[in-house]
Amino acid sequence: MEQFVINAKVRKETGKKAAKDLRAAGRLPAIAYNEKGESIMLDIDAAEFSKVWRTITPTTLINLKIDGQDNKAYIQDTEYDIKTDKNLHADFHIVSGKKPIMAELKMHYTGTPAGVLKGGFMVKHIPSVQLKALPDDMPASITADVSGVEIGQKFTVADLHLSDKITLITKPTALIVTIAPPKK
Repeated sequence: MEQFVINAKVRKETGKKAAKDLRAAGRLPAIAYNEKGESIMLDIDAAEFSKVWRTITPTTLINLKIDGQDNKAYIQDTEYDIKTDKNLHADFHIVSGKKPIMAELKMHYTGTPAGVLKGGFMVKHIPSVQLKALPDDMPASITADVSGVEIGQKFTVADLHLSDKITLITKPTALIVTIAPPKK
């Protein structure tokens, strides 16, 4: 798995003028919060951030290097200007790796269900699942292989092949996909 790195410097200046000056220099004002709720104001390269931000999911763990020191972090939020196609601000959440986190991951599907090949219709029930795991064990995405599902069968959350280090918050009996019979 690719490790994404964002280099950051601690910044002292605050306010609209300081943020505007940073953006004019190709930098991005940011802030990082740790698990204790403490915050650190940061200055990051806007192009470097944008490249990483566009390729990761909300549960992708990145390496936030603050003045050369490595920190495991998530991009928690961004302020984005749709007119200029630029990020204006970023929020990071630094994690220790020892405390479990909860995340809601969108479902992705792979394979064509056998029942669909026989004329049935795939019905998607839940769009996402909730998980709890240590940051290093949290998957970036969840993919359900539905290729073996026949007409009248169901694919539930329990049918997902997840690591034993991940705790399901969503009920294991929750339906992900069913195959409805063809309409007559």
